[in-house]
Amino acid sequence: MNLFRVAKDVMFGPARNLSDRRIFHHMSLVALLAWVGLGADGLSSSCYGPEAAFLALKGHTHLSLFVAMASVLTIVVICLSYSQIIELFPSGGGGYLVASKLLSPTFGVVSGCALIGDYVLTIAISVASGTDAMFSMLPLELHGWKLKFSLGIVVFLTLINLRGVKESVILWVPIFFVFVISYTFGILWAVISHFSALPDIAHGVVADVHTSCAEVGVFGFVALVLRAYSLGAGTYTGIEAVSNGLNALREPRVQTGKRTMAYMGVSLSFVVGGLLLAYLLYHVEQVEGKTLNAVLFEHITAAWPPWLSKGFVVAAMASSAALLFIAAQTGFFGGPRVLANMAVDRWMPTRFATLSDRLVTQNGVLLMGGAALLVVLLTTASVDMLVVLYSINVFITFSLSQLGMVRHWWIERRKEPRWRQKISINGFGLVLTSGILISLCIVKFFEGGWATLFVTGLLIGVAFWVKSHYRNTQKKLHRLNELVAAALADDALTTVEKPAPACDTNARTAVFLVNGFNGLGLHTLLAVARMFPRVYHNFIFVQVGVLDAGNFKGAAEVENLREHSRTEVERYVSYMSRRGYYTEAHYALGTDIVDEAAKLCDQIAGKFPQSTFFAGQLVFKDESLITRWLHNHTVFELQRRLYQNGRPMLILPIQV
Repeated sequence: MNLFRVAKDVMFGPARNLSDRRIFHHMSLVALLAWVGLGADGLSSSCYGPEAAFLALKGHTHLSLFVAMASVLTIVVICLSYSQIIELFPSGGGGYLVASKLLSPTFGVVSGCALIGDYVLTIAISVASGTDAMFSMLPLELHGWKLKFSLGIVVFLTLINLRGVKESVILWVPIFFVFVISYTFGILWAVISHFSALPDIAHGVVADVHTSCAEVGVFGFVALVLRAYSLGAGTYTGIEAVSNGLNALREPRVQTGKRTMAYMGVSLSFVVGGLLLAYLLYHVEQVEGKTLNAVLFEHITAAWPPWLSKGFVVAAMASSAALLFIAAQTGFFGGPRVLANMAVDRWMPTRFATLSDRLVTQNGVLLMGGAALLVVLLTTASVDMLVVLYSINVFITFSLSQLGMVRHWWIERRKEPRWRQKISINGFGLVLTSGILISLCIVKFFEGGWATLFVTGLLIGVAFWVKSHYRNTQKKLHRLNELVAAALADDALTTVEKPAPACDTNARTAVFLVNGFNGLGLHTLLAVARMFPRVYHNFIFVQVGVLDAGNFKGAAEVENLREHSRTEVERYVSYMSRRGYYTEAHYALGTDIVDEAAKLCDQIAGKFPQSTFFAGQLVFKDESLITRWLHNHTVFELQRRLYQNGRPMLILPIQV
């Protein structure tokens, strides 16, 4: 066990110290790091978004300027819209929370499930496109290794994200800025060195408009531009991540989030618009085994000294590949958070809200990594195929978020003096995002978009089934919790309290593992008193406050959990003390119930050597393998741990 712990600490890092009040400060991201960790998804899409749009024009390449202008406008509008969402939801306003609170929980589930699918595809397409950029510098005979390389990168990213968000982001900072500098320099060089050719570009745009209108008509011309614009829609998919990940940003979070959004919007607009213009200036055409960006940089540096040209292209493409791998971080960062939020609301299994000792939503990270691994394998890491599957889901979330904000400003119009300005921004955003969503569904449906919609629909169905199961379980537990009211009424009628005896550490001691003053704990306590009358003289109660994604939001919330755990366990002490028994309360906070409870049990057994440990476990009549997975069975793990330490523990089944 010690060897396993050492290996785990080396790979994932040592456990976080929950008593450190500066832990949130140490784990949070300043705007610059947030730009790297959250903005990389949007910025990296310049490696495949502009290329997809440019190639979709099928020879009418000068029309890409219309796509460039529309793309920049879309980026600006979405960034402004999400800045307003950040202001309204300062503790985190991802698409799931916005739709749930401003529209309805049902819309929230649709938005959340769409986001989960989008984040899985973010990981897959980022890794696949990064692999393409990497292999653009290698001979064609080595391209057979691309799939294996992509799978290895997904596994690597999964492992580093198990260490924590900040650690996984800091690793990429130098490479991120190599990309920013190389692409900025390349675009500026292309424009400045071909400045005299800009009038020719304008003439080319006019000629392409006339030619396309003559060939396919005005409506065909509009359809051609809209199709290219839609196929480049992956460019905007990372913008939502900032509002979704607001909890990880440095205080003041709203200002940090808006600053991050500004960094993302400016950099993404410059790179996307600049690349589309540079493609035209250098008459870039597709070359087998190379991305358009690789071809562009080779053209830009063709007249340079060979060593400098080769060095610049390698640096640009290697940083492109690395940035795309960083972009996959958005999926590992945002996906588990959406899963955790939905788990807190019981739309997903509650285990997705639990944190590891590194304070990472470990189950969510593993699910996102596993799902991305499967997608990469099924699509053989084909960017062309993944681009078809991509983008639809995120625009479902975009549209629902904008709709929710429009509804909010309309309801608050009498209280918000600037409501017209705010509703105009979100309204325009709604028109843009819903228009893109409709066009994506039409253009991509028969090309594979149906698969994305089908899987998302399936996930929504699973969410409603999970919610129904937890709702039915809660109804059954309501009858069990009626015992609490009876116990409180009995306490109120008890006018004469029996004096509590002195502590006898050698007397028989019953130790109860409880989770709040509830029906399960009281049933267990009364069952032991009934089964072993007058056997135990000491009654000890143990509670572990579990830190999960629902309450790990700041130092104040952690202290509230600590106080709640203390209050709940001391209610048992009060209940048994009034009946003349010696009682004690022990409590702790942690992310792993078994570890924390085992430590407390060892301490109690050291003081009371005649201790017997008890815990209750709910038993459902219609239980199955699937429903068992939805519930907590940590008492069995704790029983095994205590058994290994020679401690007796009895689990009492409580049927509901």
